[in-house]
Amino acid sequence: MVSNAEGTAKVVAAPARMPGQIGYIIGNEACERFSFYGMRNILTQFLASSTLLFAATEMASVAEREAAAKEVFHTFVLGVYFFPLLGAWLADRYLGKYRTILYLSLVYCAGHACLAVFEKNKTGFFAGLLLIALGSGGIKPCVSAFVGDQFDQSNKTLARLVFDAFYWIINFGSFFASLLMPWFLRWWGPAVAFGIPGLLMGLATLIFWLGRRQYVHIAPTAPHPDSFLSVSRDVLFADDRNGRSNRMLAAAGGILALLFFVLGFADLGRMLWWHTAPIIGVASLWCLALVVAIGFAGAAVWRQLDQAPVGHSVEAIQGARHVIRIMVLFFLVTPFWSLFDQKASTWVLQAAGMSKPSWFEPSQMQALNPLLVMLLIPCNNLVLYPLLRRLGTEPTALRRMGVGIAFSGLSWVVVGAMQIAIDRGHTLSITWQILPYALLTLGEVLVSATGLEFAYSQAPPAMKSAIMAFWSLSVTVGNLWVLLANAAVRNASVTRAIEQLGIGVTGFQMFFFAGFAFLAALAFAWFAARYPLADHYRKAATID
Repeated sequence: MVSNAEGTAKVVAAPARMPGQIGYIIGNEACERFSFYGMRNILTQFLASSTLLFAATEMASVAEREAAAKEVFHTFVLGVYFFPLLGAWLADRYLGKYRTILYLSLVYCAGHACLAVFEKNKTGFFAGLLLIALGSGGIKPCVSAFVGDQFDQSNKTLARLVFDAFYWIINFGSFFASLLMPWFLRWWGPAVAFGIPGLLMGLATLIFWLGRRQYVHIAPTAPHPDSFLSVSRDVLFADDRNGRSNRMLAAAGGILALLFFVLGFADLGRMLWWHTAPIIGVASLWCLALVVAIGFAGAAVWRQLDQAPVGHSVEAIQGARHVIRIMVLFFLVTPFWSLFDQKASTWVLQAAGMSKPSWFEPSQMQALNPLLVMLLIPCNNLVLYPLLRRLGTEPTALRRMGVGIAFSGLSWVVVGAMQIAIDRGHTLSITWQILPYALLTLGEVLVSATGLEFAYSQAPPAMKSAIMAFWSLSVTVGNLWVLLANAAVRNASVTRAIEQLGIGVTGFQMFFFAGFAFLAALAFAWFAARYPLADHYRKAATID
């Protein structure tokens, strides 16, 4: 407390204080991201060049090997970003975030061990991918929300800096993993290349455990009568003048989702018993079933919220409406992820056909992405955003995300033009990929780094991990679009139609995804302009 010139006392707020336990979480994240990207970024290259997917006696063409490797990669990523739903449910209802992260990290370590031991055994290797998807995906929403739990209203301004630092350290680990693991794969083989990330994941688990006595622990909560699921259920089954039509809308979505789910079992049967490739893919159909079910149910709830049954507070109804708005925004981000994740599949395969030094591996080009992220985050915060504010334009989270989606589309226009040149016999240096990587990375910084903090700030208190899981689910849906697009171009009539345009299938897909992103950016901008912002940081200093 100080006095001014008139002698009137005024209170001076204490400076915001950074929680000391953040260092353990950041250290854990750096090692965990090295482990994840270390195996992820060599996965396509390994699968395309090994006999794991095709026996040595099966004369699969290069194109067939690459297509199969790409299919496995995007199915794996689809699973990684689906399991956050399970992790969030366990954390919010039963285990709490700390124990969920710790237990699933052990599952994560077991998955890495399977990859290192079973690099020549298809069943064992795929079991390892499943365990990594479960562990990595399960902890994903919990870690981000656990960071937010360490802050309150007194220091929430520092949370925005930490989320940026959080994303920066993710890319620090990713940079060294992307640079080193392709060399380890080439020189020492898959057992070492997949084993080193496993050791880093073990270290990540140890670092996280060491900070156990310093963390702020938000206890798991029992289902609340005013939770989003409770309100949604009561709205769907309400008996009023619109209840029947909304139940029919939800039922239609359920029937359609069930159809996709059953078709997934049919595709599974084709794979296991008739040994033929599935038409679309088991994971794709099951994921499509989930998207349809969520979409129809959400639409039905939205239509009925104004006439919700008595017994729910106004705040609960508004909270349910806000969650649905967040889910729509997340859905509009899905095209960005369909473009972004293909840098580890489609772009790696393109790099393999470009001229490069003999010591350089195609998948090492991915190291450029995290390097650019580490440069762009401080550049944006210290230079670009202050400049925009001086020019009278506030770079809000939603504006940044919309522009980021558009930049991702622009990167694919460039890479598509390069692919056409390659298909026509021109020899291009791999350095040409620097430009699309720069554009895509700028889009990533604007979308992904922003989305982490935005998702936490918009989530009602009882749904922190759940909303973070829906953010991760948007990545699953993005990879679903890739799998569906790949399935579409396997159709002979579609392939012939593309050939009549005078370009290759890969080049056509690149321009298709670019257009997909531009349309998504326009839709996102339209919806974001009508989105009411919220602030859901907790008020209490500590909660044990």
